Amino acid sequence: MLVNEVNKRLVSLVLYPAPPLLLLGGQRRMRDLQGVDSLLLKELKSCSVKEYNFLPRETGLKLMESTENHGGVSAKSRDTRVEELWGLTSFFGYSTQTFVQAVNLLDRFLTIMKVQPKHLPCIGVCCLHIAAKMVEEESNISPTQELIRISQSKFTVSDLCRMEKIISEKLSVEPKAVTALTFLQLYYSAFTSLSAGREEIPSIGRLEAQLKACLCRLVFSKAKPSVLALALIAQEFDALQSITALKIVQQFQRYLKISDSTLHNWKELVAKCMTEYRSSECNKPDNKKLVWIVSRRTAQNLQASHFSVPGLPTIPEGSWDESESEDSCEDMSCGEDSPCGSPGSDGEGAFFLSTFLNRRK
Repeated sequence: MLVNEVNKRLVSLVLYPAPPLLLLGGQRRMRDLQGVDSLLLKELKSCSVKEYNFLPRETGLKLMESTENHGGVSAKSRDTRVEELWGLTSFFGYSTQTFVQAVNLLDRFLTIMKVQPKHLPCIGVCCLHIAAKMVEEESNISPTQELIRISQSKFTVSDLCRMEKIISEKLSVEPKAVTALTFLQLYYSAFTSLSAGREEIPSIGRLEAQLKACLCRLVFSKAKPSVLALALIAQEFDALQSITALKIVQQFQRYLKISDSTLHNWKELVAKCMTEYRSSECNKPDNKKLVWIVSRRTAQNLQASHFSVPGLPTIPEGSWDESESEDSCEDMSCGEDSPCGSPGSDGEGAFFLSTFLNRRK
């Protein structure tokens, strides 16, 4: 009887084989991604579990988008603040990770707290300062007073310190927060190892710039980081018409259990954002120099002496009198009663200002 039962089961397996995914389970997904470092896949899976801990609250996002916001922070004012944070990030030479971390802190805080619009500038700059202290080298972090001055803010250092304490208490401020940039870098590492020079892939700098552009729109804060990062890469490969790369996208999609409809919807939103970003309506001040704002009295003095500036003598090579150096150096600081600077300078990457889109005015 036992032999006959075993034979029957063997015949049924031959005539009616189980579907590959049911037969192999997770092993099939791992085989699809052969060539990807196992530690990278493990990290990818771990981050997909942790990403829920760093998502803004959905009800808060809907409230900012609502026309019945009852005096709270609107989506437009939030987007404007993020654009200014991008400018400050570029001005101080901070990394993309610092900017993404700052935006994540800002969105999470705004979606759990009832914030008055007048406090938004302080909150935005504070989030950037917290992110910089978590990500940047200590020597690269701008002094608090300098950050306030360049951002043209009216709050004080003590105001910033109090706000930093509030944000830290309300949020889980972790240096290794899981964001869309986390997944973007993991995906990029995997694509680099799988393509091995056989396929044209966009640079990581280009993808990071596109991510920063998306984060300037509140709608992308609704996306799971893993989905937004994959949508960015997928729409880029769509433009390149890379069949092999798109197959790899599908493999990651199966591995992280992202549905076709979800990925398609976010790809469309990303493509729309990139179209707007590349349009002539989007002002990206790549070549604008730093503009110094001076007081009225200083401006009058500068205007009066404009035509009476004597020619400076030639400094002889090989000799430098330190006693004369202090007198010959020009004071580049601003007037005491005026903040200084609009972010952006030559050589900085493209970033949005409040005129991101004329249609949004």
